[in-house]
Amino acid sequence: MESGKKSLRSSRPALLLATICIILSSATVKAAETDGTQGEDFSAEARLLYRAVACSGNTALPANLDRQIVDRHCVKLKARMQRYRRVYLARAAPFLAALRPSGLPDTVVYPFGGGDLLAALTTYPDARRITTLSLELSGDPRRITTIDNERLDKSLDIVDHNIGGLLTANDSTTETLMDTQQGDLPGQLSYFLVALAVHGFEPVSLRYFHVQPDGSLHYYTAADVSAMESRVARARHGKWTSPDFSEAFANSELVFRPVGADGPLRVHRHIGANLRDDSLKQDGPILTYLRSQGRVAAMTKAASYCLWNPRFSRIRNYLLSNMVFMISDGTGIPPEIAQQEGFVQETYGSFKGAMCFDHCPSTEYNDQFKDLWANQPQRKLGFRYGYVDSKSSYHLLVTRRAPPTKL
Repeated sequence: MESGKKSLRSSRPALLLATICIILSSATVKAAETDGTQGEDFSAEARLLYRAVACSGNTALPANLDRQIVDRHCVKLKARMQRYRRVYLARAAPFLAALRPSGLPDTVVYPFGGGDLLAALTTYPDARRITTLSLELSGDPRRITTIDNERLDKSLDIVDHNIGGLLTANDSTTETLMDTQQGDLPGQLSYFLVALAVHGFEPVSLRYFHVQPDGSLHYYTAADVSAMESRVARARHGKWTSPDFSEAFANSELVFRPVGADGPLRVHRHIGANLRDDSLKQDGPILTYLRSQGRVAAMTKAASYCLWNPRFSRIRNYLLSNMVFMISDGTGIPPEIAQQEGFVQETYGSFKGAMCFDHCPSTEYNDQFKDLWANQPQRKLGFRYGYVDSKSSYHLLVTRRAPPTKL
């Protein structure tokens, strides 16, 4: 879910089968990990979006939202969410649980992740801190409070259309991700809230922030938000859809917990960023923040093969230096690089070649992945995880640090 992502199959109008290339204790977010301010809390807006868009919770709908419009949307969305739980999650959850070793870090980093908190919670259900990074920005949660019913109806139709990829094909397309950057409902935030609903969580607080040069987070106060009102967010890539909301709403921190429980609290942070080397400074704010998270579990999928691309070497090197375990599809770390850095890889499903065909960043890495699958035992995979391969087969890759050599 990153820059350079192009349609790998047919062009729009149909959904394209492609997607673009958090800090707390066990019970409470630590104020000491911030810059000393908690910032403006948009929890009321988050709960209203959770009710009207994610169809969960018991927040009363205000007079400006027609219950019949919301109910029509919820009939469709709830059916999709239930199918995801019944069909996809029932297969994927026990399989992924068997892959995860004991003692994994409870901090997860998911680059090129777009709005895919859904898969992060599916892959790492016990995570306490999750950071996703992609070109897409979170969005302004306030418009739900003033939207009229005509716009609400149209906006929920867009949500219904766009969320389908995550809940059926397990990823989103380039076009649907770009669609989240404009409109009356915050597209990325809506994805996050649907993910919470699917997995049985509810929002506790919602704040917005920017990453400071030393990697710490400055949470925007009400005064900050007001001062930035006319400063429209910049697209993180020149060919990306320009957002129509303030820069204040680019990066979000969503604190959540199991529905109806006091805790434990968890944190999802989303950072809108171009992860190419020419935008991601080696000692810049984002990599400094990521390093401050310590050892992490990682994941990526449907990531436009960006980790094969030498122009994304900094985010790749960060992962190799800080992750202990990673689950991905074929857009993960190339075998040669993983082996050089002391990792071993285990294959599942079938991989006969990348679906980027003649447009892969590296034919050498494509061949390495084919050889990797060919030289390991056939291990069955009964669900899709990110991209399919060039033969439309499911595949999944585990990358873990090699055990220490016995003397």
